[in-house]
Amino acid sequence: MDDAKLFIGATADGARQSLDLGRANRHGLIAGATGTGKTVTLQGIAEGFSAAGVPVFVADVKGDLAGLGMAGSPIAATDAPFRARAAELGLTDWAYRDTPVILWDLFGQAGHPVRTTISEMGPLLLARLMNLNAVQEGVLALVFKVADEQGLLLIDLADLQAMLAWAAENAADLSARYGNVTRATVGAIQRQLLQLEAQGGDGFFGEPALDISDMMTVAEDGRGTVSVLAADRLMAAPKLYATFLLWLLSELFETLPEVGDLAKPKLVFFFDEAHLLFDDAAPALIDTVEQVVRLIRSKGVGVYFVTQNPIDVPDDVAGQLGNRIQHKLNAFTPRDQKAVRAAADTFRASPDVDVATAITELKVGEALVSLLQPDGSPSPVARTLIRPPSSRVGPLTDRERALLVSTSALAGKYDAPVNRESAAEMLAARAGDAKAAAAKAAEEAVAARTQADAARAAAAQDKLDAREQVRREREADRAAQAQARAEERARAAAAREAARPTLAGKMFESAARSMASSVGRQIAGQAGSQLLRGLLGGLFKR
Repeated sequence: MDDAKLFIGATADGARQSLDLGRANRHGLIAGATGTGKTVTLQGIAEGFSAAGVPVFVADVKGDLAGLGMAGSPIAATDAPFRARAAELGLTDWAYRDTPVILWDLFGQAGHPVRTTISEMGPLLLARLMNLNAVQEGVLALVFKVADEQGLLLIDLADLQAMLAWAAENAADLSARYGNVTRATVGAIQRQLLQLEAQGGDGFFGEPALDISDMMTVAEDGRGTVSVLAADRLMAAPKLYATFLLWLLSELFETLPEVGDLAKPKLVFFFDEAHLLFDDAAPALIDTVEQVVRLIRSKGVGVYFVTQNPIDVPDDVAGQLGNRIQHKLNAFTPRDQKAVRAAADTFRASPDVDVATAITELKVGEALVSLLQPDGSPSPVARTLIRPPSSRVGPLTDRERALLVSTSALAGKYDAPVNRESAAEMLAARAGDAKAAAAKAAEEAVAARTQADAARAAAAQDKLDAREQVRREREADRAAQAQARAEERARAAAAREAARPTLAGKMFESAARSMASSVGRQIAGQAGSQLLRGLLGGLFKR
């Protein structure tokens, strides 16, 4: 390759087919049936971009692209055909050579862990990941909105579960503010979230989150690093795989500044098994992909879809793919025949190639190639022999992989997960505070009731005491009155007793009365006689 072009291969008559680096951000498509050489083509192009100082991201679906990190071997089974192809293409300087790589793994086992946060993923991609319907997607978006309003960080699945549980508990209030939110809808999202967790999503969501710049580094010798994502296990979770790659594209689009057309891309992104992104995808998601692919070009990023069948890519997206490499297609089924016709129609015609016929006759390592020229026009389709890669075609051993991970410049940066305070902890703290406040309020209510009961008891006791005092005072008054009466009676009795004569007195009195009566009678008799004599005498004197 020279400074401005990346050598792809050559035709049988020696015409070189090279990708103009200034047009590499116009995206591309690598297609072909299984076993036709797509992976080897991808590997060779990744090496070429790296040699030009362009960082690359590739998804290693079958586990063999990690071989980029090791030089090819002369004792490998591919040595003879590769050397023969290099000689056929006139590559006199071709030699085995490794490529600087960084190994990544969503599960953190075959490379550096790759994590992102729930907030960075966003409700749209999460809804796609969990196969939510329109109603459920709307509720999920609402949960994100409320979390933002309340300053609750959504970092991992535990945070989202906590927010969903909170939404279920407050469904009535949310419905009054935002429209109908039912516990049943929230429950359906929670069940889908459990399935995502079972697929390994709990390891993917968290911190430290991936720094996109770590996938856009250049080695000390000026070659771009190739970030290789271990995706063999991800194939068992296709939704997680496709959503992660789409998220990565979205992050690149949102993070990188506008740069327009550069002399070479800032990053080239290979999306292997691209059909996984579009299978059963909602129209809104396809629109999102089409928009990102169309606009990310101005950020200096080239996106290359790798798939078995070109019709796997929707027309709106395929229309953005200017550079095309088409390996052999089979025409065994009506769908295959449709793919052959579609592929033939998308190439710029060439009088030297019958595309519809050639596309089913291509040998392994041979492809129909049409690349954008410096003026932006596609080159006429050419039947091309693809250059052999210089790195190993095949997987790494566990020891080799561990060595590459441990000696990486990123060693230790992402290994240990970080669990800072976020929605789950904050909601738990709020619940704890609310519980403590409720307990305190209950205690205060009990204390108030106890105090009120005590006050009422004291008041009742005071009443009883007052009544008892009144009773006692009345009894005392009655006792005093009774005592006074008794004393009065006693005095009267004493007086009477004192006034009553003694026996001797009574005898003397009796005797005196008797004498008095006798004397009285005598006196009375004498007096009566004297009176009578006086009266008579007076009468007689007259």
